[in-house]
Amino acid sequence: MSVFRRKPYFYIILLAAIVAIISLIIFYGKNSTSDAKSSTKQESTPFKVASIEFNPKLNERDKNIEALYEQFETAFKHGAKLAVAPEMATTGYYYKDREAIKPYVDTIPGKATNKFAKLTKKYHAYIVFGMAEKEPKTNIYYNASALVGPNGYVGKYRKTHQWETEEHWAAWGDLGVPVFKTELGKLAINICMDNAYSETARLAAVAGADILAFPTNSSAQAIAALPARAMQNGFYIVSANRSNTENGFHMIGASAIWSPTGKKLAEAPLITKPEDDVSKTTITYASIDPKQYDNENKRRLKERRPELYQDLMLHVAPWDYTASTKPKHVSALTLQYEPVSGDKKANESKIENLIRKKIGSARDKEKAMRLVVLPELSVTGPSELLHVNKMASYGESVNGQTTQFMKKLALEYNTAIVYGLIEKSGEKLYNTAILLNKNGKIDGKYRQTQLSSYDKKWATPGDQLNVFTDNNLGKVGLMIGNDVNFPEISSVLSVQRADIIAVPSSWYGQFAGTMEINPNMSVKRYPKGTNQLWSQIAIDAQSYTVISNYVGTDKGFKGGSALYTIDPLYGLDQPVAASSNKEEALAVNFQTIQPNNWFNQDKLINSRQPAYFKPLLK
Repeated sequence: MSVFRRKPYFYIILLAAIVAIISLIIFYGKNSTSDAKSSTKQESTPFKVASIEFNPKLNERDKNIEALYEQFETAFKHGAKLAVAPEMATTGYYYKDREAIKPYVDTIPGKATNKFAKLTKKYHAYIVFGMAEKEPKTNIYYNASALVGPNGYVGKYRKTHQWETEEHWAAWGDLGVPVFKTELGKLAINICMDNAYSETARLAAVAGADILAFPTNSSAQAIAALPARAMQNGFYIVSANRSNTENGFHMIGASAIWSPTGKKLAEAPLITKPEDDVSKTTITYASIDPKQYDNENKRRLKERRPELYQDLMLHVAPWDYTASTKPKHVSALTLQYEPVSGDKKANESKIENLIRKKIGSARDKEKAMRLVVLPELSVTGPSELLHVNKMASYGESVNGQTTQFMKKLALEYNTAIVYGLIEKSGEKLYNTAILLNKNGKIDGKYRQTQLSSYDKKWATPGDQLNVFTDNNLGKVGLMIGNDVNFPEISSVLSVQRADIIAVPSSWYGQFAGTMEINPNMSVKRYPKGTNQLWSQIAIDAQSYTVISNYVGTDKGFKGGSALYTIDPLYGLDQPVAASSNKEEALAVNFQTIQPNNWFNQDKLINSRQPAYFKPLLK
């Protein structure tokens, strides 16, 4: 039958169907959890954000929601377009088990999100807050955070890496790290203990996050890593902590907003002692500039080499019989000197004189070192000072002149040495670091995998990340210079159970920045001029990290050669750093692995959640 001869009611039904389809498209467009409608109008001018340092009362969910509502409204009345509240802000933190928290869990979306949606709609703003979530279909509980925007509920995040307390009632998060498109930019969420694992923030970065909201209940560890996470990933961070004590657990305040370069934009007071608790809410404001979303640190993400990061997916624990079980007591020297460009003999003389000056007679076994670490390209000086067209003339095999010189030192001073050279292999040149044992034998060779802009002009990147065994030191991982901008590298070395990481460097301020956390946050204070990324390697990998850097020259190398330790925040050990401008050999002593500490590499590896790290390999 011809369509022109159909009954009139056919066209009425057809028209109704078309209208219904259009209505459904409009409905789902408006209610998309990615807030798609808003994302088309992304802010291009600076806007104010607020960290709500709110202290909830335990077992008082409904009262906490009402009190939070007032604090959020205060922030919005002061012009904030994004407000972030702490972890578990609607319930308080400590609950013995599922039965204890059962009366206070809420769905997402649910009571709290519906309440706060009234505010976000009224002020055309966004809220992130922590809460205990109940999943209706399974009755599983999660430590979660919700994002609410001008159109209502946007999305949620479930904590991936949990601390022991919530493990008694909350399941591990199972959503990965979603990134939500908003009018303010692309926003992701991490929660507290997540920050002990560089991968969690990195997941947000590789998905394009511009802002990381960070609800926490921290006593130091989680918030101390925030400037490094901002710097590594090139995004803003808005953190919200508590500033009181609950069931003996003291949270230290210091809620802060961090720039994509790791600069502190604003911070609430640090409360180090329970007797100084501040139960009243503190709101801290700062400005975020969307023009800074495109920055050098974020652009560096394009240089990642996911093909090298496969070991991030491994979870050998608790069966890893390759891990060290006995601590090693290590005495080490890290050398810094002003390099003489291209003059191998002059630089060899500097190295030998610094060692002799520091430890005296080579035959004095009492003063023998276990490890000496030198800057990258130790005897030629760094590539920044060399002519690119002469690099091949400086190249040598791994058993060439430089290694013969280092072998003489190793035997004379009864010490292992980590040093750098321009390795020539066939027609290729590499920026290479060597681990030479005290018997003058090569235990390991590493070719830099993340080349600097200077090294790209002459060097071929390496293609392996390895940890090497030295009978006197334990397991040693190697990194070089620019590698420190890529936290995946130290994470892989940690998975491979490095006890020590040695980093020959040539740093003149071209990346990173000095430590900006409140100096009183750490029980054992960081030395003046601490390089934030260098210090974070040690804590992230739970490996003692020895850095060697140059000083001086027209390039202005910044020295600061150092030992960075695994737990200065709570008083286990003390970082030590050399000056910024003097030639010197810094002597340091430490004990590896720390099997009895509250947190160590063994606990780190056991608690990682690699099932969610796949996006880091794409």
